[in-house]
Amino acid sequence: MSSPQESPKQNEFLRLLAEHEAAIRAFLRAILSLKSDADEAFQLTTITLWEKFEEYDRSRDFKPWAFGIAKYKALGLMRDRKRERLVFGDELVARLADEAVASEDRFLTQQEALDGCLRKLPEPLRDLVLTAYTNGNRIDELAKDLGQTPMALYKKLHRIRRTLLECVNQTLDQEEAT
Repeated sequence: MSSPQESPKQNEFLRLLAEHEAAIRAFLRAILSLKSDADEAFQLTTITLWEKFEEYDRSRDFKPWAFGIAKYKALGLMRDRKRERLVFGDELVARLADEAVASEDRFLTQQEALDGCLRKLPEPLRDLVLTAYTNGNRIDELAKDLGQTPMALYKKLHRIRRTLLECVNQTLDQEEAT
């Protein structure tokens, strides 16, 4: 049942749009490389289809008419995107570079702390961690080789990782304090 605000024109438009929505979206997705751009172009197309629905010749197929409008919306969006070239100012570039260097420094500090904490582990545990997380080893295969269940090995590795994390955090806290 239609509400009082809905007209036969609206009902016809909605029926045609629903019938051809997937095809229009696929058409736009084929033209535009980004899904977000295709979604935006679909919204623009839908608005224009509704605005121009009075001009639609109902004796002809809706899909080619909709595709024509979608094509122009996609081309307009691509044209607008080309104009939106992003150019960073010198200050922003310098700040981004500084942040990248700081991130690299933090990573190296964390890596050094982890290496030190690994060295503090008893040799069998250190070897287990290095074996489990290098060379693409699978936990189920490693557990079989060690005569353990995979779950037991997962739990053991989890405890070791937690110990390493605590050690790394303590090491970083001590370095910040000095």
